[in-house]
Amino acid sequence: MVDRSGQRVQKMFGQIAKHYDFLNHFLSCGIDILWRRAVVRRMKPEFEADSKILDICTGTGDLAIALWKRWRIPVVGGDFTPEMLEIGRKKLQKKKISPEEVFLMEADASAMPFRDEEFQIVTVAFGLRNVHDTRKGLSEMVRVCREGGKVGILEFSIPTFPPFRWFYLFYFRHILPKIGQFTARNQFDAYHYLPESVGEFPYGQELARMMEEAGLSEVKFFPMTFGIATLYVGKK
Repeated sequence: MVDRSGQRVQKMFGQIAKHYDFLNHFLSCGIDILWRRAVVRRMKPEFEADSKILDICTGTGDLAIALWKRWRIPVVGGDFTPEMLEIGRKKLQKKKISPEEVFLMEADASAMPFRDEEFQIVTVAFGLRNVHDTRKGLSEMVRVCREGGKVGILEFSIPTFPPFRWFYLFYFRHILPKIGQFTARNQFDAYHYLPESVGEFPYGQELARMMEEAGLSEVKFFPMTFGIATLYVGKK
């Protein structure tokens, strides 16, 4: 079992924060940008006076920024790693995006500091896998989403097409960790943690079922790039 305890994950991401964005884009050949755009398109909000979006496990804020740029309603980005948020805030300053437009704050996905039904849209990109208790993370996302709102989850999955699956798993397990560890040295071996955690995490119909058990309906999932990643969308 992969150690996904909150303290370990927090320290691990703190150590790789400076290289996080570069490695995401480099190791995915830039496809991660297209995946986030797909999330934005699927998560269209209702334009009400008090509409807000939450992006939890926001990291350095890429998805939060993309959501705001597309829909122009306030976005809150929550993460429990201060080093990631610091980089995200510098990114916002550089892009001249105000805290009223995108606000980044410390928040634990398993115990969010938000009111019930505070957000119309709740998203997470490649972060639910890192929450120690997946069901608790899902429960919190549903809790803070208002009735009629949507929850979107972007997460890694395992391709099913045999030749591509073999190539992907070889790259993911043997090449990616070496590049990641060489570029972003850390005591937690973060880029071995990545394929190990993906291998243990539920995906496809199994994760969709967990979303329904957490209180979501009309759950659909959309595999992307031959199944390397999958977007899950459910309605509260």
